[in-house]
Amino acid sequence: MTEPSSSGVKDDDSVALEYNTNTVKKAKLNSTLAALLDDHVLADVPRKPTLSDVDTLISLELGSAMRVSVLKLDQTSFDVAVMNSATVKDLKLAIKKKVNEMEQSKMGHRHISWKHVWRNFCLSYHNEKLLNDDAILQDHGIRNHSQVHFIPYVMSRASKKHSRRRKHRFFHGLNRRE
Repeated sequence: MTEPSSSGVKDDDSVALEYNTNTVKKAKLNSTLAALLDDHVLADVPRKPTLSDVDTLISLELGSAMRVSVLKLDQTSFDVAVMNSATVKDLKLAIKKKVNEMEQSKMGHRHISWKHVWRNFCLSYHNEKLLNDDAILQDHGIRNHSQVHFIPYVMSRASKKHSRRRKHRFFHGLNRRE
């Protein structure tokens, strides 16, 4: 820190020097961080990691987390890391975060309607649909290096939900009677 002048106010030279020192320190930190993230050893660290991302990756190295491969409908896949005690909902959140990160790096800002995705597709492991968000992954047999699949999801009639077509006809009929 610079000393204030005899009048108690910092002079312009000392303020400029302090500003330049802080700017140089931030630039060095950013360049060091960028160099670290470009290292192949840290390839699985996201570009803007959160504390939970780093915690999950550390847990993965310690064996208290698992890496799950997700196979998309176009037969490409990607990996996500979740804790060993993770639920289906935790896996969905990890998938959402990973896909949003991949889309952001490739195409810039792009919005994906995850409500639409989970309404029309579900995850499957060994031909078993993972429909209960509260179910623990390990109860389904999912372990480290397991592969889950996206599959089309058709809602059964037992759930008593109307298809969009029937909803449309229902509301269309109400409008005619007016």
